[in-house]
Amino acid sequence: MLDPNDEADRFPDNKRDGKMSEIQEIISSVEGSVGRIHLNNPKALNSLTSGMCETMHELLGAWRDDDTVGAVIVTSEGERAFCAGGDVRQVSSAGQEDPVAARRFFQIEYAMDTAISEFPKPYISLIDGIVMGGGLGISVNGRYRVMGDNIMAAMPETGIGLLPDVGATAFLNACPGRTGLYLGLTGARLDTADAIYAGFGTHHVASDKHPALLDALINADYAGDRFAAVDAVLEQYSSPAGDSKLEALQRDIDRLFAADDMETIVAALQEDGSDVAKRALDEFGHMSPTSLKMTARQITSNPGISIRESLILEYRLVCQVLLRHDFYEGIRAALVDKDRNPQWKPATLAEVTSSYIDEHFESLGDQELVLN
Repeated sequence: MLDPNDEADRFPDNKRDGKMSEIQEIISSVEGSVGRIHLNNPKALNSLTSGMCETMHELLGAWRDDDTVGAVIVTSEGERAFCAGGDVRQVSSAGQEDPVAARRFFQIEYAMDTAISEFPKPYISLIDGIVMGGGLGISVNGRYRVMGDNIMAAMPETGIGLLPDVGATAFLNACPGRTGLYLGLTGARLDTADAIYAGFGTHHVASDKHPALLDALINADYAGDRFAAVDAVLEQYSSPAGDSKLEALQRDIDRLFAADDMETIVAALQEDGSDVAKRALDEFGHMSPTSLKMTARQITSNPGISIRESLILEYRLVCQVLLRHDFYEGIRAALVDKDRNPQWKPATLAEVTSSYIDEHFESLGDQELVLN
């Protein structure tokens, strides 16, 4: 289990070993009427490469049009992580050589996320352990997100000079009250009950029941109403996740994160002095000031946005991030040198001007993301 208070667990090391090309990172099969996608690189915490995203996209395209496939189930190898996100270390390396070419990873990943969000059949993720960033992209964007007992979920991108992406503009806006803004800015880590309260999970099924649940889903009758078939199985296996600490903080979060701009939010936190305020301010001390201001605008300016629209917006932002300093510095500090001491540029919120943030949101013209 990860320690949610351990700085080293803020960004788990998903470094891929030199034998990665020999590993089949995704194992796919059709069992009965169910298409199965199994993430198969536990040493890298099942983090997503462009090849894995491309494979998933191709599988979903084939199974969407295959009448013999009634549902898709996504599982993962190993107990520690469902999926720790995208392989940002590799993206950083590629971006330093050619930031335009590095866009390709996000093009492929976002096309996959779109296919998941618009998949017309039941798409079921069986999740346990770490699920962050891109791992939430391949689960939250689907219809059913079944969570085990050991969830550690987060969108920690502001801590590496990035932004909550993979559709987060939409699914963070769908969280209760101002919770999505709080999660996107602070990268707060959620347990199972918290993740279900936030809407990241749809069901809790005890971890030791996941194998039996998988068998029941594979053997379900998908000849009729496919979604009703899945609902019936999940009703049989699911149970309450317990009390959510996040829910208990809802009033404080709504009050402290009521503003749309970082300066007002920080002032409210400093004036309040409660534990939740102190923790948020401490988290902000680790984050890229540019990422914080960009994320605040990204989330608060787009209520009701669709997943597809989110991904187009997030691609625009990512393309700007790849041209600038903070993402590469964030990866260096968190995952390469691991000194946990990023030198952000600009270094403070006060130095991040509105015009600088405006630049991130400018249209890419004929370079905008096209999702078919």
